[in-house]
Amino acid sequence: MPDITWEDAFCGEGANCFRIGTDPDGNAYIAIAGQEAHYLTDTREALRTLIRDIKAGKADHLL
Repeated sequence: MPDITWEDAFCGEGANCFRIGTDPDGNAYIAIAGQEAHYLTDTREALRTLIRDIKAGKADHLL
């Protein structure tokens, strides 16, 4: 497992919580809070866009 630095969890309405993280190479990761061992990885910009959309209420159904 890469050395991932996780940010504080972001929790939307209800129990939808997730965390994002980065590794020393600049790769970005997203995981359900508490389940960081099972994560998705993509470019930092792709994950940033996804999280902005979720926070803006455009993608609540994804959580």
